[in-house]
Amino acid sequence: MATTEAKSAAAGQGGSAAEHGWTTDGLPLGHGSVVGEPMGRAQWDSGICDCLGRNDEFCSSDLEVCLLGSVAPCVLYGSNAERLGSSPGTFANHCLPYTGLYLIGNSVFGWNCLAPWFSYPNRTAMRRRFNLEASCCFWGLDEQGSCEAVNRSCGCIGSCIEDEFQLEQCETACDFSTHVFCHPCALCQEGREIRRRVPHPGFKPQPMLVMLPPGYQTMARQP
Repeated sequence: MATTEAKSAAAGQGGSAAEHGWTTDGLPLGHGSVVGEPMGRAQWDSGICDCLGRNDEFCSSDLEVCLLGSVAPCVLYGSNAERLGSSPGTFANHCLPYTGLYLIGNSVFGWNCLAPWFSYPNRTAMRRRFNLEASCCFWGLDEQGSCEAVNRSCGCIGSCIEDEFQLEQCETACDFSTHVFCHPCALCQEGREIRRRVPHPGFKPQPMLVMLPPGYQTMARQP
């Protein structure tokens, strides 16, 4: 009889946990330590139109990013790729082809329409590395205009996408459209994000040896 009551109580607890989204260990179902549960997606540190960044310790870096994105996007793109790849020659391998496509696009078509085809995979790689929500310049500026924000508000994305592969294709298309139609803003957003997450490859902090003086010692009296 006691065993039956114990099983009923355990079942009741389990049903309550499932009903309210908690495990028997007291953890929410969305918690990262629950085996099999996907980790939550992080939001971008700044919105795509926050060109001047935020007033924090990276304020001067945000202004530099805004200036480079407006005057020399090839340098900003190469710098972003260098921080993301952290391998020798990354800057030149990305900056020089971008410059060529930039010049051809502006000379032939009158606007920078070729370089975004070359630069948008960098945004996709950054989003996958830092587990960021896919943002698109066409959607609202609240919550950084992410796909997840639109899905939470109207549920239109979840009803059209059936699996993770289709979701990744949709987010990659968002990365591409953001680079085509909001290219300078996309580069600046990526620059602000990666400078807050990854130090420059040339920065190598030197280890410091700290010498501590010995503690105060007293001589014990002999009896």
